[in-house]
This record gives sequence, structure tokens and C-alpha cells, in this order.
Amino acid sequence: MDTLNPRTDIERLLLEMRQGDLDPETFARRLIDLEVFMPVKDDKHQIAGFQTSTKAEPLVLDDDEGNRVLITFSSPERAKAFVAEVPGFGGGLLTQMSWIVRRMGENMGLAINPGEELGFDFDPDMVAMLASLLPEEDQ
Repeated sequence: MDTLNPRTDIERLLLEMRQGDLDPETFARRLIDLEVFMPVKDDKHQIAGFQTSTKAEPLVLDDDEGNRVLITFSSPERAKAFVAEVPGFGGGLLTQMSWIVRRMGENMGLAINPGEELGFDFDPDMVAMLASLLPEEDQ
């Protein structure tokens, strides 16, 4: 896959940020409304295309500093090579970044397209800043 050929809205946003065309707050405000792919652990004995569990276990890894980092991608295609190296994470779900940020634990980082040029890593403080931009949820 051409690493600098954006194919999704989030990839176009990442490219704008990479090129310096956006300030960090504008980037964050636009990001929370976009859709990302979150790899989740496969169920054992699954029916193809059917998730039997009601709780998805996301892919969380430790970074070099020992921080826990939630792994996401701009599309399922961008995830393929990465998740091939992590046994058990062949499934996933597409959802809004805001949904993910609302459900993240404290002191967790977030990676979009880890290791790729069209990627971005958020440390825990940056994730907290993203969470502060979320509108109130309707009850």
C-alpha cells in the first residue's frame, strides 16, 4: 500500500497534520468525529464474520517507556500487516474515534497506523486532551 496516498478521511487529516497545515487543536477536533479501525481479539470457535462475545478486547501493547497503548488504524487494509504479527487479533471493528476515547482507561496512549508514515502516536496526556474535547453524551 502506498504509504503517503491517503484513501480515507482520517488519512487525509493525518497528511494535513504531517504537512503542517493544521494546528494541533483543529487536528484533534476533526479527529474525534472520524472513523477508525480497532483490531479486537478473535473469539475461539467462531463462526466466520460473527462475533459471539459482547465485549470486544482491543489490541493494547506496551511502548518503549512501558506505557499501555491502544492500537488503531485508518482502515482494515492498513491493519493487515501489523495484526499478522499479533496472534489472535484477526477481527476488528470500525467506529468513531470519540467512541474509543470515551472508553479508554486513564494513562493510556493511542496509536493510529503505528510504524507508518501516515500514522500518529498520542501519549496519555494527549489522549486526555482529546477526551476533554468530547461533547457531553446524551443519557
